[in-house]
Amino acid sequence: MNTVAIVGRPNVGKSTLFNRLTESRRAIVDDMSGVTRDRIYGEAEWNGTKFRLIDTGGYVKKTDDIFEIEIKKQVEIAISEAQLILFMLDVTTGITNLDAEMATILRKSKKPIFVVVNKVDNYERGLAATEFYSLGFENLFMLSSVSGSGTGEMLDEVIQKLPDDFSAAENELPKFCLLGRPNVGKSSLLNALLGEERTIVSPIAGTTRDSIHTHYNLYGKECILIDTAGIRKKTKVHEDLEFYSVIRSIKAIDESDVCMVMIDAQLGIEQQDLNIVKQVEQKKKGLVIIVNKWDLIEKGNNTHIEFEEKIKQKIAPFTDVPIIFISATEKIRISKIMETCLQVYENKNRKITTSKLNDVIEKAVEATQPPSHRGHLIKIKYSTQITAQVPTFALFCNYPKEIKEAYRNYLERKIREAFDFKGVPVYLYFREK
Repeated sequence: MNTVAIVGRPNVGKSTLFNRLTESRRAIVDDMSGVTRDRIYGEAEWNGTKFRLIDTGGYVKKTDDIFEIEIKKQVEIAISEAQLILFMLDVTTGITNLDAEMATILRKSKKPIFVVVNKVDNYERGLAATEFYSLGFENLFMLSSVSGSGTGEMLDEVIQKLPDDFSAAENELPKFCLLGRPNVGKSSLLNALLGEERTIVSPIAGTTRDSIHTHYNLYGKECILIDTAGIRKKTKVHEDLEFYSVIRSIKAIDESDVCMVMIDAQLGIEQQDLNIVKQVEQKKKGLVIIVNKWDLIEKGNNTHIEFEEKIKQKIAPFTDVPIIFISATEKIRISKIMETCLQVYENKNRKITTSKLNDVIEKAVEATQPPSHRGHLIKIKYSTQITAQVPTFALFCNYPKEIKEAYRNYLERKIREAFDFKGVPVYLYFREK
């Protein structure tokens, strides 16, 4: 799919335009400059032509600020990825020194550059916008990203300039998201998996504010990876921006197939981690637990086993979950992550034939009969898998409401022993025959 990047200095309205063109609220918009820090991807469509759109952080050339230095790198990567660049400017400020410096950089690119003058919402501002022709670019568009006026004319030209050989739609790929508390190492892991600086990494908690979608296609494995902002306790969410970041993380769970919940090995699994795990289970998603910073732990003979047991005790009763011990910064055991996530994705979509399922249930019932109800034997007569987000089974019996939780767990355990559902919630529903 063709890619279009929106670039420009901070606070000119790039994220507002991104949200309008993608018809979403993927990018966080705020009056404070520097809100967008990483490259954010979305999909736009105009007159039947689809293209990928990148929103970037505001470009700052000479700075000592750690985030602005990293934003500069992200913008440069976005420019290299795109087939066409929208250079966004603000009519209310005119051409600033930073705009002129960025124009010099963009002139070196051999890609089509569209100058997009934002906030042109009246006749006087339309006259003022003619100043931007002095930057020397052929294509100039005046628009208002807030109201949408002028965007249609720009999009008509955008799709004319895009190469034709990118028009095929992408296949539906599995989506894996990274979740965890702030500063647990999610962005470091994403960069390590991709072998590039896809997201900004710093020791300051809360660096990632948006959900970042990335197409992963390495070593014969393909998927969409979603890096999310760290989820904090509600009592610790003070900033508006951080509140919206948490909301986007929760939305990322909704659109994912498998969730990787990262835990800091130095802190162990805490209540906030358990809350995230419970949310993943409730939303019926696959689960992989990743213990990061394992290289910083002093280890004995059974450290790995003991740590794993502690995790399983806390996440019970859903304990049939893969747990991977890694170091994102040292790239230790990270190759196992994609393999495991794809296996969990396969498990989540596994279909069991009715005959095989009934064989397993019959043997389980023969080995341990369900407790009787008022002197009557409970008989499970028939079982079948039903269509759902995760493996879900209907078991027909004479007293469905009298099946106790312990016996339900026993049957689930037997199903898990017979079929590989590791990392996936399994649901049993008892119905009257």
